[in-house]
Amino acid sequence: MPSSSPGQYPARECPFATIITDFYREEFLKRQALLRLQREYYSEHAVASAEAALDRILTSLEVLCAMDHADQLVSRLLRCFDAVTGVSSLSDPKKVH
Repeated sequence: MPSSSPGQYPARECPFATIITDFYREEFLKRQALLRLQREYYSEHAVASAEAALDRILTSLEVLCAMDHADQLVSRLLRCFDAVTGVSSLSDPKKVH
C-alpha cells in the first residue's frame, strides 16, 4: 500500500473525502445552474469564461479535495462564484426581505 503523508489521503482511501467531494460538487452545480439562469445579465464572454472555469473545477474536484487545506481552497473558489451568482445571499437569513 502506498504511503501518504499525514493529513493527505487519496480520495479512494478515505470515505470522508468522497462525502466532502460530493458536497462540494453539489455546491458548484448550484452555482452553475444559477449562472445559466442569470446568463442574460452578463456578456457571452463572461458566461463562457465562468462556465469553462466551473467545468475545470468540476473535472478536477477529486484532486482538489484530496489536497492539504482543500477546505480553504475549495471554499475560496466557491466564494469567487458567489460574487457572480449571488447564491450565498439566497440562504442568508439577514438578507431576507
